[in-house]
Amino acid sequence: MTSTTPTPTKGSANLTLPNDTDIQVVREFAAPAAAVWRVFTEPELIAQWWAGQHGTVTSVEIDARPGGTYRYAMQANEGFEVAFHGEFTQVVPTERLVHTEVFEGMPDGESAATLNTYVFVEHDGRTTLTLVTRAPSKEVRDAIVSSGMESGLQEGFDLVDELAAGLA
Repeated sequence: MTSTTPTPTKGSANLTLPNDTDIQVVREFAAPAAAVWRVFTEPELIAQWWAGQHGTVTSVEIDARPGGTYRYAMQANEGFEVAFHGEFTQVVPTERLVHTEVFEGMPDGESAATLNTYVFVEHDGRTTLTLVTRAPSKEVRDAIVSSGMESGLQEGFDLVDELAAGLA
């Protein structure tokens, strides 16, 4: 009997807008939930995927527990810094991660914060991630979508898939 490693699928995240304030992204990863979880919660792994092809991660600080905070920063290829920070409200290892997110370059700052909910479901050694980003308004949601976030997300999630498969 031979076993094969599941093949990652590049660019396969499916983005939908289920209502006026939410962005939903569903992506399957070719690795068990424990490996995918590590890639989303360990600083040295986050640093390898978070910027995608758009820059270089310069800082990852993360305390993944309820009430814990995080901050990720990158030097964009165009020469400017991009940073996000927030607070974890729910952490269930390998299953669920919920946190606020503030884009530090947004003029509205905290009032434009989103709530991001990640749900990890493993089946047959593969993990389906459902990410829901809830914006405070349709305008903020639309600004996020029009920022080019989908292409960056696809690139980053492709790297998550590679990293998680390597950990499995």
